[in-house]
This record gives sequence, C-alpha cells and structure tokens, in this order.
Amino acid sequence: MQEQTLYSRGGIITERDAEYATVRVRIPAGVLSAAQVRQLGKISEKYGDGTLHLTMRQTVEIPHVKPDNFEKVAKALEKNGTPLGAEQNEVVNIMACPGTERCKYANCETIDLARKIDERVFGKVLSIRLRIAISGCPYMCNSPLLNDIGIIGRIRPLRIPGLCTGCGTCVEYCKQHAIALKNGVSVLDESKCVQCGVCIHSCPYHLLKSEYDHYQITVGGRRGASPAVGRELVTVETAEEVVEVVDRIVYWVYRSAWSGRPLADQMDEIGYAKFREEIQKEFGPKEQAEE
Repeated sequence: MQEQTLYSRGGIITERDAEYATVRVRIPAGVLSAAQVRQLGKISEKYGDGTLHLTMRQTVEIPHVKPDNFEKVAKALEKNGTPLGAEQNEVVNIMACPGTERCKYANCETIDLARKIDERVFGKVLSIRLRIAISGCPYMCNSPLLNDIGIIGRIRPLRIPGLCTGCGTCVEYCKQHAIALKNGVSVLDESKCVQCGVCIHSCPYHLLKSEYDHYQITVGGRRGASPAVGRELVTVETAEEVVEVVDRIVYWVYRSAWSGRPLADQMDEIGYAKFREEIQKEFGPKEQAEE
C-alpha cells in the first residue's frame, strides 16, 4: 500500500488509494438550490468520478479527485456558492433540521441560525474537531445531543386554570405521557415533560400558551465507538444569544483545549462544573481564532 499523503486543506480527504482524494463541500444546514446541485454534478463529472456522496453531516462529497485538480475544484465550488468544506481539527459543517420553515413540530427557526453560526465559526482552526447540530424541537431528529455543541428549541407550556375543556386532545398527542385527565381537566406531570410544545400546537381551542420559548444549548456529545450524551450548558431566548454562546465555546476550545482528545473527555478531566463556569463567565477582548 502506498504511503498516504496528508493535505493541509480542510475538506480534502485522502482516499484508500492515496492517488485520489474526496472533496467535501461546505453546506450549512444542508440546503442547496436545484441549480447548485446540478453544478455539483457537473464538477464531479469533470474532476471526480461522476458521483456525489451525501454525508450524515448534511453536506456533499465529490469522490475520486486527483491532487492536480484540487485548485480547479476549489475555484469551481466557490463560484457555485458551495465552497470547500472542513474535516480536520476545525469547526465542521453546521447541521440543522428544517425548523419552523417546514416542520410542524419545530419550536424555532433553524436554517438561518445555522447560517449565522456558520458565518461566525465555520472552519476555525482548533486543536480538535468540533461538530454542531441544531434541532427545532426536543425530538432531535438530527441528534444534537451526540454533537460537541447541540442546540434544541423548546417551549414550556402554560396552563391557565379554569380554561381547559377536558377534551383530551393534548393527552392523546403527548408522546411522553406527561399529561393526564383528572377531574375533567388536563394535568401536566412536569417531571416527564420535555418541553416539546406539541400540547400547545394540538389544543383545538388554543387554550394552551407558551410560558417560555427558549434554546437549550448542550456540550460534550459524541458519536463513534464510545458515544457520549451532551450535557446542558445554558438556556437562552434569542438566536443572537445562541450565536454568542457558540462563539464562546469555540473560543474556549481555541484557547484551552488540547489536541487528541474529544471535548467530552476534556470536560470530564477538568470537571464539568469548572468547564461550565469558564464558559459562562464573561471573557475579556478575545483573540481571533485562526481562519
């Protein structure tokens, strides 16, 4: 087997046959226009093997590209609005579910938020690879809890005494079995409630309201052979606050994390309480992480 060459450009992944590489594309939230998809196909036909690979991180790869064509591919991708992606020790493609744009269960907008986070932190060179995923509701179809940074849209339901008709619709729709009818009215068991908001959306009389719309931000999730579930860091109310918290976490990784160990392991070693304190405290003027 030939010795594999390591390429410094993020998004260029050496294949098993080291004479070729797979080129990964930057697509925040995995959203492409039909024209961009067609052009990616043309780029693959010209410089790759004529196929496109859809990754689990909502991006696209062009397989079997020769090193002589890297610069040509990068320029073609940039022109297409789908620039070269990231795959090394850096912030990689930002994932997001459809959010309130299309999903009837979503509690927050996700796609524009993914783009804002992408603009702020994508491709930042770090000591470790950092994965970020956004889910519009606690059902988490894209597994934000298995990412280094997870963002989840939640709604805390508000029940106003005396208004419930006892129709039982919310009881039927609650997947967590957190609601029961007692004495002709719905009663919420808050210990079972995941703040998904389904009861609010399903009430036919619109009697349930939102007491607290917010984003839950988690850290330390991980896939792979030793998966770890992310832990709640903080809840915030606006998309702007989400971007700031994500930026703060990335900055901590840039300043304090060491190479070769996932964020989840480093959190355990320094102690989660200390990690959380360091993230939550106000930083002074920040050094700019390398682009």
